[in-house]
Amino acid sequence: MKAVFARRTLLAAMISMLAALAVMPNLAHAYDEKSTSALNVDAHNVAVKGHDVVAYFTAGSPTAGKAEFTAKHEGAVYHFSSAANRDAFKANPTKYAPQFGGFCAMGVALDKKLDGDPSAWKIVDDKLYLNVNKDVQKKWVEDIPGNLAKAGSAWPLIKSKAPKDL
Repeated sequence: MKAVFARRTLLAAMISMLAALAVMPNLAHAYDEKSTSALNVDAHNVAVKGHDVVAYFTAGSPTAGKAEFTAKHEGAVYHFSSAANRDAFKANPTKYAPQFGGFCAMGVALDKKLDGDPSAWKIVDDKLYLNVNKDVQKKWVEDIPGNLAKAGSAWPLIKSKAPKDL
């Protein structure tokens, strides 16, 4: 009887632990609020949460990259869905790398460094911009030229500051 109770208790504890892990944020993809880097990267220096930045331009949608297709640019590691996309990035990284280091474009317009969400994106004048979420993106698109002007002025002043200090 004790063995059955012990197995059930262990099984319940394991299920609880798995459930807790499922709802916790993926810390490998979390940005560091204490970092003074101008690049929004995770703990492994991976940019855009591992999404293929070339695919935004070619496929027109967020596409998960693969660790087997990577390239480095300005200290960030970018993942790509194919060797062809990796090679296109290597040929012209400034064309494909997200603006404002991958931080939220609306956040930068408001003097903040907010995390960029790969699913809240827009290409404007052949440049990739991310927002912290789709609700913020709706506000950003109401005045893209005005918000880009504000962000362009703010970025040089905040890019070397930690998000928590803004």
